[in-house]
Amino acid sequence: MVPSSRALLVLIACLAALTACGRRVEPSAPLVPGANAVVVRNVDGDTIRAKVGGREERVRFIGIDTPETHDPRKPVQCFGREAADRTAHLLPPGTPLRLVRDVEERDRYGRLLAYVYRARDALFVNLVLARDGYAVALTYPPTAAHTA
Repeated sequence: MVPSSRALLVLIACLAALTACGRRVEPSAPLVPGANAVVVRNVDGDTIRAKVGGREERVRFIGIDTPETHDPRKPVQCFGREAADRTAHLLPPGTPLRLVRDVEERDRYGRLLAYVYRARDALFVNLVLARDGYAVALTYPPTAAHTA
């Protein structure tokens, strides 16, 4: 289901207004100013693998959903590859990140849940993917700091 243009605009406005919310993931050692993780590899449009505090973690972007590309029960969904390619373009391996958490630390699959910012320019990746049409808004309360 695709949200209405108005709903998407409201989400974008709320996300932009609340980017300072959430809990910060503490780094084990400073990477670059503001960074607490580094991209190891991209999984799909809304999931990456990142080095966080000396451990490799699966990181799921909070508040968005992109079409699936790796569900063994389904074929690749329409625009799934495009969403994955966009995320890979924004976050190539080695990119320093700032991960910001919300209420729930992990999802039911054990992935670390985070708002993802590119450290070098503070680009809010979750927002960019939604704004540019590669993702739709999807929240699971109580992890919803960036929703109205």
